[in-house]
Amino acid sequence: MKNIIFLIFLSFPFTMRGQSCDEIIKLVKKEGGYGTTYSSINSDAISKVTFYRMTADYKTLYFAIVCFKKEFSYSSTEYIYQVASNTSLNYAGNYLSSAGKAFWTYIQPYNENLGGAPNFKQ
Repeated sequence: MKNIIFLIFLSFPFTMRGQSCDEIIKLVKKEGGYGTTYSSINSDAISKVTFYRMTADYKTLYFAIVCFKKEFSYSSTEYIYQVASNTSLNYAGNYLSSAGKAFWTYIQPYNENLGGAPNFKQ
């Protein structure tokens, strides 16, 4: 199993584009450990953001899985972003005042890295 993951991450940006967002999310959740979750109870759009760190072939990769609330529902929709190493720290320092603003500033700029996130317009 580790050899397969190693091969996947060896050419990470190219391989992941061939996988669906759901497959990438499952892989990151399975191999990325527990992650660090920031819940946003007062946000109209974001229910939580979980940051994961994974190491493969001596490279550390960082991900954010963002759960967006669905209107008139208790469920949410997940999207994944490959982010920079300091994104979690920046988001954590700002999400309590505005989870939406913290998302737009620190996570949304990475929406094209994996092709697994929508291109929202602000």
